[in-house]
Amino acid sequence: MAVDPSVDVASALWYCESGRIELRQEPIAAPEADEVRVRTLYSAVSRGTESLVFGGRIPASEFERMRAPFMTGRFPFPVKYGYSAVGQVEHAEGRLQGKNVFALFPHQTLFNVRSTAVLVLPEDVPPKRAVLTANMETALNGVWDAAPGPADRIAVVGAGVVGSLVAYLCGRIPGTDVTLVDINPDREELATKLGVHFREPGSAPRDCDLVVHASGSPDGLRTALELAGDEATVLEMSWYGDTPVTTLLGGPFHSRRLRLVSSQVGQVAASHRPRWTYGRRLAAAAALLVDPRLDELLAPPIPFKDLPKLLPEVLAARSGVLCQPIAYQ
Repeated sequence: MAVDPSVDVASALWYCESGRIELRQEPIAAPEADEVRVRTLYSAVSRGTESLVFGGRIPASEFERMRAPFMTGRFPFPVKYGYSAVGQVEHAEGRLQGKNVFALFPHQTLFNVRSTAVLVLPEDVPPKRAVLTANMETALNGVWDAAPGPADRIAVVGAGVVGSLVAYLCGRIPGTDVTLVDINPDREELATKLGVHFREPGSAPRDCDLVVHASGSPDGLRTALELAGDEATVLEMSWYGDTPVTTLLGGPFHSRRLRLVSSQVGQVAASHRPRWTYGRRLAAAAALLVDPRLDELLAPPIPFKDLPKLLPEVLAARSGVLCQPIAYQ
């Protein structure tokens, strides 16, 4: 692409076809009157969603609903995708100048965005940790959907980023007994640092008042149903793309009157929707990242320029990465 030397040039990550990504340059014009210019410091890979994008596994029925706020292109390919960018405002009118902000923007070195679409970070939340804002927003919305109460016995199946954050939030409710359940025994150290218990599926507590499923695996969903007590809620937070999911809804599912409920961050939870805007929810999520223990969810950052080489390995199921930050400077 021929670039006008009078404008700035940004580099952005594009998912080009199944299993192939590349960095593309694009011109960035001067920001409009209602826009700010942001230079990216960090972004984060949402492994669950972006692995589906990378593999071309977004179902055609979900092409529109799965569009990220500032995504470019159309599913399945090519698309500029991502929704967890943290940067510094280098051009703005008024109070935003020089501020560190979060935006639901793809992986890109420099971008213009409406001033109303950035969230100024709390001063006690460092930029690298702030890449968890979108994940925390999803977890917060899920906790609202699940409605845990004091002294509840709670199991969270799946110690990925969202599951771990849900367990962390539930563990802060007085008297709760929260267990993070995962097939990977190495997640025990993470659970301990987040202040909750850890068990592998075979030894996880039964008769739970609430079970949250976030493993992205049909086997995990079956485990979640097994851990629920009579008339308990199983909250499904996993999204499987175009993968068929089967589970056992015979046996005790009906006799125990279990409730299988979905949760998705695209709408504010019904319990809070009359009073909460998306902006208020996002700000609350960022404020919840003040705890340094949440740095345990972050892998060592990888350089933006190395994404074409390193990202396929990060997105591989065997990688074991939780949240992968990308460093731009």
